[in-house]
Amino acid sequence: MLGRVRRPLAAGLLALGVLFVAACSPPGEEQTGGGGENTGPIKIAIANAQSGQLSSLGAWELKGAKLAIDEWNAKGGINGRQIEIGVFDSQGDPTVGTNVARKIASEGFVAMLGTAESAVTIAMAPILQQAQIPNITSGQSPGLIAVKSPFLFLNGPTSLTYDETLAKHVVDQKGLKTIALITNNGSYGKGEHDSFTKALATRGVTPVADQVVTTDQKDFSAALTNIRQKNPQLIFVGAEEVQSGLIVKQARDLGIKAPFAGAAPQGTPVFLDTAGAANVEGTIVSTPYLSNEVDDASKTFAAAYKTATGEEAEMHGAKAYDGAQILLTALKNSNAAKGKELADAIRAVKHKGLLGDFAYDDTGVGIFATSIGTITSGKLVPAAG
Repeated sequence: MLGRVRRPLAAGLLALGVLFVAACSPPGEEQTGGGGENTGPIKIAIANAQSGQLSSLGAWELKGAKLAIDEWNAKGGINGRQIEIGVFDSQGDPTVGTNVARKIASEGFVAMLGTAESAVTIAMAPILQQAQIPNITSGQSPGLIAVKSPFLFLNGPTSLTYDETLAKHVVDQKGLKTIALITNNGSYGKGEHDSFTKALATRGVTPVADQVVTTDQKDFSAALTNIRQKNPQLIFVGAEEVQSGLIVKQARDLGIKAPFAGAAPQGTPVFLDTAGAANVEGTIVSTPYLSNEVDDASKTFAAAYKTATGEEAEMHGAKAYDGAQILLTALKNSNAAKGKELADAIRAVKHKGLLGDFAYDDTGVGIFATSIGTITSGKLVPAAG
């Protein structure tokens, strides 16, 4: 039986110096009010990996979403009603995610923010759709679109956008044609693999090596030895943060000197720390959020995030912040509606966010642009040229 994670998570965040405040009743007690009523708190679920290898994603997402919700609550909430957070640990596991989705559906939540893992969100989507609970996810796999749920929205671009932008930079602008791939067989890795190979194919480029590893693999010597034999000009990595970092570190240990390229995971501190700063120097990253210094909005967000958490902001927190802002705006515009009416209100929101200008289409995608950065001296900076 999946238990509540709110109290343990709150204690864990307090131990990390992060204040976690949610108007949650103790386990077993009745929770009054709730979404869809005219009074009482509006209940929003935040579901992500709060434990396990992908817990860094969950921590970033929670902090970004909570920052936005705290800001709205401090200004009176939604038409005078406070927003109540329920936090659920999906553990980065689709099976656990489906149990979490059932729990969310049974406890009166009007919407869900999360998850950051495409496979988990895809597993949860049918349950949330049946319950008519809108979900704003940080996943980026094109498989999310394939679900075709009118209740599923993305708070960032899909892999198609990330990788088309990357291919344009490395092939069209830099003239690189000898490219190797190493991706994992999870939803994220498969989405990255298919999107990047499609973008290369439209440019007449076929990868010189195409290695697929499992999501739980930690030894990549065989795959990397194959890649080394092809002597590529660039290596594309399609895997989550920790695994991407291990791949880069092991590649350097094998004497591979080619630069790496990828999408969101390669722009995170976890990737850099896992691989080692020297090993990731020159890595090319496609991202909708280059840094905390891009404009006044990112500077304001980063300062507020630092004050609230004691940590530096990064892209996943920014994505979650944007997603929460969109949801809260939709709730305000719809007078705290729920179900299909709330989903329609989300789709109608036009939001100038940290990641760009959001305008949702029928597929649930609201943003279609990324930028290119390179890791230089341990920091992601705008790419030259």
